[in-house]
Amino acid sequence: MEWPFTIAAPFPATIAGSIVGVTMLGPDNAIWDDGEWISWDEINQQIEYKEWRARYPDADLSMVGVFQSLISTAEEYHALTGRHLQVYGDIGELYGVITHGLKLHRNYAQGSDGRIGNDFVEVKTITPFKTNDMVVLNMKRNFSKVLVVKINAEFEVRGKLIDRKALPKVKGDKLILAWDQFEAANA
Repeated sequence: MEWPFTIAAPFPATIAGSIVGVTMLGPDNAIWDDGEWISWDEINQQIEYKEWRARYPDADLSMVGVFQSLISTAEEYHALTGRHLQVYGDIGELYGVITHGLKLHRNYAQGSDGRIGNDFVEVKTITPFKTNDMVVLNMKRNFSKVLVVKINAEFEVRGKLIDRKALPKVKGDKLILAWDQFEAANA
């Protein structure tokens, strides 16, 4: 009797005993523990997460990988083209999320970039291609702290969280802040 239709196998195709697209775990890429294979990739990821938690205690660890990927992409793009991607503001904000537990407002929200606890925070980023280490603050904006993030030519990232009360008084709406103007308490 001939079937008028074909039946698709309910499992992936196999080639020479392995499942296509699935890495088989064994002694060459995993260890046997408590009745199952545990991949070295999984072990290394857990170690990396513990290192991230020690370095960034307030971090949403899922954002650390995004932050590192964005920095790497910007650095690689610059190495290949000599140009810069327009991602440094986002990198600065992610730095605040990771290092200070900044909760970002929705995109293009008026007033400030996010909150740390009850404090509204303005994030200003000094980019690797900037000729000076200064940022301009609009003092009309609603913030109680400013996070100045500096990305240097080697794509290393540091930041300084400054209380608005510690900022110099100005006549007018704009304040120019120099990186070296404040102690590196959070750098």
